Amino acid sequence: MRTIIKNSSKKVGLPPGSLKFIGELGQEKIRVTQIRFNSDFFEETELSSIEESFAPHENKCVTWINIDGLNDVSLMEAVKGHFDIHPLVLEDVVHTDQRTKFESYEHYLYLVLRMMSYEPQKQEIESEQLSILLLENIVITFQERVGDIFDHLRERLRVAKGRIRKSGADYLAYCLLDAVVDNYFVILEKIDEKVESIEEGLIAGADIKKLMTIHTMKREMIFMRKAVWPLREATNGLMKEESDLITQATEIYLRDVYDHTIHVIDTIESLRDTASGLLDIYMTSIGNKMNEVMKVLTIIATIFIPLTFIAGVYGMNFEFMPELKWKMGYFAVLGLMLFVALIMIMFFRKKKWI
Repeated sequence: MRTIIKNSSKKVGLPPGSLKFIGELGQEKIRVTQIRFNSDFFEETELSSIEESFAPHENKCVTWINIDGLNDVSLMEAVKGHFDIHPLVLEDVVHTDQRTKFESYEHYLYLVLRMMSYEPQKQEIESEQLSILLLENIVITFQERVGDIFDHLRERLRVAKGRIRKSGADYLAYCLLDAVVDNYFVILEKIDEKVESIEEGLIAGADIKKLMTIHTMKREMIFMRKAVWPLREATNGLMKEESDLITQATEIYLRDVYDHTIHVIDTIESLRDTASGLLDIYMTSIGNKMNEVMKVLTIIATIFIPLTFIAGVYGMNFEFMPELKWKMGYFAVLGLMLFVALIMIMFFRKKKWI
């Protein structure tokens, strides 16, 4: 899981608009892919440079430019110059600790959010920053690394499934946002399964490993809440934005994403409460285990109290004690001790203390 605050100190002292990559997922080779489509045409290519996407095209298509890797300053400068993007926007793109937000500019819209996935082998959440620029007939996405959750979306574009090939760039931007939000539900389902597993384990018995798992899960919930909570505001702003770049037909779909975002937030809050409840169950289980131990020790100590008394009496070594010179005295005292211990054990069992 990514940390809640990461590398923020690296941008201290930098002038506004500095295109210096600040993050953990930088890669040496930047990959640029381009998908162009309309209802009758589809083209998917991997570009050797961002400048190849600047070339004019004869047929009018929607273009999706995806950039994997953010540490190429010259590429960012080229994007800024060709599409007339404000330097502060691209600064937010390369500074990957941004809060989820939406910003509107004269000829484009900018949305930044957290794209998350669940790593089954590590059993933790992987997160990276996703930046989306919506221009006229163009969508540009910036990712920290190769690999994302949009494979199903690309397949829909290839086979012309649904209305995505018949719609504009605003619908494509909606589909990207919807895919990110829907994947939050996948992560929350995994966490919910983990919660059930931990809860069953705590009933069987508590140990330090389960405690560490609970704390990790609570940290994941805090991380997800920090990422998703401002998405409600961003989606609402995108939905209500009076821009020619967003059609009225797409606004209806954005309302659906907004409802899904609220659902995600409610689920996160419920899981946070459940995780806190697990900690209470853990402490109760530890307390019960300690009580059982103290109960056993108390019973043992109670049984030995009269035995210690008998041994103390016959250990005083007075000269005129009648049993001292009795031939069977030693065995009689041991028998008395055993008899007293058995009587006390029977009494404890009758009281259901053991």
